[in-house]
Amino acid sequence: MTDLEILHQCEDEHGPLLVLDDKHMRVLSFGDNDEQSKLLKLEPHIPQHTYLQAMLLVLLFVKPKRVIILGLGGGGLIHALRHFDTGIKVTAVELRLKVIELAKCFFQLPIGKKLTVIHQDAAQFLQEADHKKADVIFADIYGADGVDESQLSEAFIENSASLIKPDGFLVLNCWKEHSKNRALLNLLQKHFCEVRACLTGGGNWVVLAGKTRREISSSGLKTKAHSLSQQLDFTLGRSLTRFDIWE
Repeated sequence: MTDLEILHQCEDEHGPLLVLDDKHMRVLSFGDNDEQSKLLKLEPHIPQHTYLQAMLLVLLFVKPKRVIILGLGGGGLIHALRHFDTGIKVTAVELRLKVIELAKCFFQLPIGKKLTVIHQDAAQFLQEADHKKADVIFADIYGADGVDESQLSEAFIENSASLIKPDGFLVLNCWKEHSKNRALLNLLQKHFCEVRACLTGGGNWVVLAGKTRREISSSGLKTKAHSLSQQLDFTLGRSLTRFDIWE
């Protein structure tokens, strides 16, 4: 991030927030050497982080009408989903009000009737369960120090499962160290019929937990991934080579 200049800097009770910029990219950062979100300014729908690309593998299994995103960041997932299907109803939940303000001001957040942004703690949002069931819940709750451990807790997983439709998915963005976390796998298997995961080139462990089992061959996935890549405007091939059943 050495070539980026500071476009905006502020702070809240959780720490600093920086918006960094060059001619092509815009970055949201929560501190030194931290890159929460990266936006290609002319093509904001193309995810610049491999973990976001991996999270979108869920679209191989479900065409969502309603999604919940826990952890807004710069809105990268929203941009990609909007490009995929403008009709998807998106609810984004974000703990930090400043992050919401920065996403709107600096990251081209596509405000409209299909997007609801809620300023609330994600765990509290799930516990209240005051929302229609979603086809997909994306959990991407990170701070400057990494993944928020609350999104790996039993209450979080259980409450997420209760807000997901019978054929829906929970998508978790974790660290590669969590691939050894048998307790997390057991917890997911308790509430979901099938758990798949992808190790990204950036060192993330992206988990897709489905409520129903889907029988699909590797060749079938490749065919679907080719079609989906054209819809999303980036190739899913790299993520797919690292994607398998987590067991």
